Amino acid sequence: MITRIFIFITLLTLAACNQQRQEIPVPAPEEKTERTVTNGKLVGFSHHKHPVHVWRSIPFAKPPVGDLRWRAPRQADNWNGIREALDHAPWCTQIRRRIDDGSSADAIPLGNVMGQEDCLYLNIYAPEMDAETAGTAELPVMMWIHGGSNVWGRAEQYDPSALAAKENVIVAVIQYRLGPLGWFAHETLEQSAEMPNDRSANFAILDQIAALDWLKANISNFGGNPENITIFGESAGGHNIAALLTSPLAKNKFQKAIVQSGIFRSVSLEEARETHPRSGNKLAKKIVSSNISAEALRNAPVETIFEALGPKNIVTGWAPPRIIEDDIVLPTGGIMNALKSKETFNAVPMITGTNRDETKLFNILNPDLIGWWLWLIPYAYDQDYYDALSEYESRMWRVSAVDKPIKTMLEAGHNDVYAYRFDWDESGTAYGSDFAKLFGAAHALEIPFVMGHFHFLGDADKWVFTKENEKERLELSESMMAYWGEFARSGKPGNGNKAILANWGQWTNEGHPNIMIFDSASSGGARFVEDREETSKVAEELFADQRLENDEERCAVFRKTLFWGEELLDFIKPNC
Repeated sequence: MITRIFIFITLLTLAACNQQRQEIPVPAPEEKTERTVTNGKLVGFSHHKHPVHVWRSIPFAKPPVGDLRWRAPRQADNWNGIREALDHAPWCTQIRRRIDDGSSADAIPLGNVMGQEDCLYLNIYAPEMDAETAGTAELPVMMWIHGGSNVWGRAEQYDPSALAAKENVIVAVIQYRLGPLGWFAHETLEQSAEMPNDRSANFAILDQIAALDWLKANISNFGGNPENITIFGESAGGHNIAALLTSPLAKNKFQKAIVQSGIFRSVSLEEARETHPRSGNKLAKKIVSSNISAEALRNAPVETIFEALGPKNIVTGWAPPRIIEDDIVLPTGGIMNALKSKETFNAVPMITGTNRDETKLFNILNPDLIGWWLWLIPYAYDQDYYDALSEYESRMWRVSAVDKPIKTMLEAGHNDVYAYRFDWDESGTAYGSDFAKLFGAAHALEIPFVMGHFHFLGDADKWVFTKENEKERLELSESMMAYWGEFARSGKPGNGNKAILANWGQWTNEGHPNIMIFDSASSGGARFVEDREETSKVAEELFADQRLENDEERCAVFRKTLFWGEELLDFIKPNC
């Protein structure tokens, strides 16, 4: 069974985003792309498909290695001569997993540590212009923060050139420290601080703030407006944006935010240090068995640090790190508490949304739910149960990512919030498997629509993004890019600066439209409607759902859905 799951992940999983399926030569440098930044001169290249200039692997901070491991990022070193910003940056340290098949990691055995600690680089995609024009262009800037449970991912996966070209915006894609190198709470490290921010436990969030600082200082040389920066990201990237929205260290460093399938949760410093199964103190004892010191931890081989996390799953890795309430990056009380006052969060115009069938990405990999014809072709044992479970889990995800945080912000007097739900579910079929049903509008599926780039799933692209759905799929992508681009320009998605599109307004009180639905034209198109979700509604409809055969099934779905929203416990039935 495990082998079959692995094979299918290689072909299908959205989280992989493996766009680099074959060796592509490093582009040649082009003189017209030469730019000067605070660290020196660099040169990029022209994109092969869109009228966009690209600069890769630009260092935005000093490598966090040696004595800089588990410290706040320092300013990047200067370089002499002209830096050729042409090749992809090294991946941040992570575990090689099945979802990396077909990438440059193929030579690394599964489960092994790969990447390197010297990984704080960003890529820039800008509409074609010469250096003189760039100096006065003042285009909107969008900084993408990748997902991957905060334990996996890299800038190499994402190509936003279509978004940059079509919407006349500049897009930066950043990398940041992952897993235990990005989040680690231990008093010994705090006591060794050389500067106040070294005492933080959220090193990855500090990396993202350092990237914002670099963009603010340099993006005008690429044609960008440093006073008009939009941060956007998906999944763990959205989670990190929630932290940036509530971090005093990020105040005034960005002007807008888009959270795609993110969450608004955090953990206490005590839990991160002591009580969590992978707390800093427990990890430290596994990394350095005795005489724990900051020096010993910083000198430990990186493989030892990752081995300390314990048995690893080469499909899913480890549970994602949570943002830590360290009272430096994140205030005590956490993300949701910070949203309760405009004084305690960075109240910028904001979009937040989810995909209708978020958890089908995970459920399609669950051997308790999915069988395999001929060891390769997936099918649901019970389609009704599969659909019901995915629906209620995904609806609770939405409560946590959309309705609940928006309600909190509106109560604090911040009304400049917009919401969406992504419903596109028109994948094709393969060998009798209907991916429209099994996959639906799954987690991460909106990314290619926002990026305008459908080389996204490797071998499975031909099954999900078919000739039959191409016309309406591309139309929906154009619409979503237009809304994202207009939001980056003005702070209001409006009609995407296109008269034919529906007007996307702010979230409003009951009795009025409040959320944009994104779907193909034949399924209703992009439309602004009233649609609200709350925990009590999810619980009530779950326990009355006739797709589930009996109370035992309903209780089983209820218990699984608790993972996505513990507040459901207030509505538990006595017989569960």
